Amino acid sequence: MKLFLPLFLIVLLSACQSTTSQAPEFIEVSDGVNNTKKTVADSSDGALTKTNLVENETKQQLGPVIDKSYDNLWLKLAEGFSFEVPDNSRVAIQRDYYLNHPSYLKRVSKRAEPFLWLIVEQIEANDLPLELALLPVVESTFDPFAYSYAGASGLWQFMPASGLRFGLHQDWWYDGRRDVYASTRGALEYMQILHRYLGEDWLYAFAAYNSGEGRVERAIRKNKKEGKAVDYWSLSLPKETQNYVPKFLALIDIIRNHEKYDVELPHISNQKALAYVDIGSQMDLAYAAELADLSLSELQLLNPAFNHWATSPNGPHKLLLPSSVAEDFAEKLSKIDINKRVRWDRYLVKAGDSLSVIARNNQTTTQVLKQINDLDSSFIKIGQPLLIPIASKSQQLALSLQAKQFEVEASKKSNTNQKVIHNVIEGDTLWDISQEYKVTSKEIAKWNGFKTQKTLRLGQKLIIWQPVSTATVADSKQFTRHITYQVRNGDSLGEIAQKFNVKTADLIRWNNIKNSKYIKSGQKLKVLVDVRDTSA
Repeated sequence: MKLFLPLFLIVLLSACQSTTSQAPEFIEVSDGVNNTKKTVADSSDGALTKTNLVENETKQQLGPVIDKSYDNLWLKLAEGFSFEVPDNSRVAIQRDYYLNHPSYLKRVSKRAEPFLWLIVEQIEANDLPLELALLPVVESTFDPFAYSYAGASGLWQFMPASGLRFGLHQDWWYDGRRDVYASTRGALEYMQILHRYLGEDWLYAFAAYNSGEGRVERAIRKNKKEGKAVDYWSLSLPKETQNYVPKFLALIDIIRNHEKYDVELPHISNQKALAYVDIGSQMDLAYAAELADLSLSELQLLNPAFNHWATSPNGPHKLLLPSSVAEDFAEKLSKIDINKRVRWDRYLVKAGDSLSVIARNNQTTTQVLKQINDLDSSFIKIGQPLLIPIASKSQQLALSLQAKQFEVEASKKSNTNQKVIHNVIEGDTLWDISQEYKVTSKEIAKWNGFKTQKTLRLGQKLIIWQPVSTATVADSKQFTRHITYQVRNGDSLGEIAQKFNVKTADLIRWNNIKNSKYIKSGQKLKVLVDVRDTSA
């Protein structure tokens, strides 16, 4: 999250409004063609809203106003928590873990910084407990690109089916599970449903969010039948769920009683830092970043739902931008013809071409090619001209560098190397780090003066040497996540590779599998997943 430091120093210095659940302000701009009015909305606007923004917001039931006297949003949350946290061994174990790893909260807070205000605002608008703002800590460590072995994605870890259930559209261009505002709206709606369905017991609801309402309901019925207590702590639930709720409650306890535990809460300004801009059409993300005076990486980190180089042609057409630049961005955008917001190339069909091949070679889809070329079918003929949306120069460079990754690796022996400092975090292994930076474990050990068998410690700083030429590829790392998959009965390497959209050969290489014909149930495999390729 280093890229956020310069961005949010600017944002937080310029933002001027404390968190309140109030109707948004709108800045009207025209689309530069038909003088049609567009809007810039503050973060009260949902990312998947289908109706007029102003009408939608005036109908919204708003919650109480957050006290403006709180400069630090964490302190506001700490004072606003109301849940009782039992002092039992299960909570104590999780609390001790957090207290013994003080860097954890700081790391999570840095990830949460751009988004926490938006989440708190929605929670208050729905008159829900402020404690819900901590769920993304347990679910995803506030990583909007988080991806689980089971296929859950985003801050709130929605599965594909449950995402669709709560209006989180998923296609080649866009994955609503990673849309921070839309997924928060869906998660809060789901929590309210669980709370009502399970007798308005929040601990039941949290357990059900993790393992499903059916499992919790069956556990309750089982205890009733056996004459046992039916409170959450007495239920027989999966191990993960047994730890899930205590983790959540331990966080509440630590933040509420931070002075008692001598924990310094990181600072997140209690100010509106981000605003939604409705751009009204498909747009090249690099071009949008240029207009907003942001780097492409900063724009993508604020808008993690977009899988490729542009927003979806079918929407949603909203970008989340720093409040300090949103109005200026909207003004610039209003002067740009809608047809110039995506860069186009003219292509003449050659012998052997098909629409699918042309789409694949140009990082787009056959459906998009049909739409922009007004084609009723996939039939094309030699010499036929086609309009093809192309990535901007910076995007083309990034895509080209990714495609030539192995060539870049070969250049590592170049004399033009740069030093990168890697801070060891929970779960890091020498192998994982070597894969992340495309070097070997032996090289890392040599650069840091230890043997490959050495155990890493949390917070340890490792020196990594990389060619300067690979620096521009680093942006693609934000989309890659390491997961562990446990082999099930009947699994094959080919099926597992297909599930995660990776190559079988890569699975074999990542896990040092000697005989690819034999994998056994229960075996754990490491998988490097590009979250942009995991949409249903």
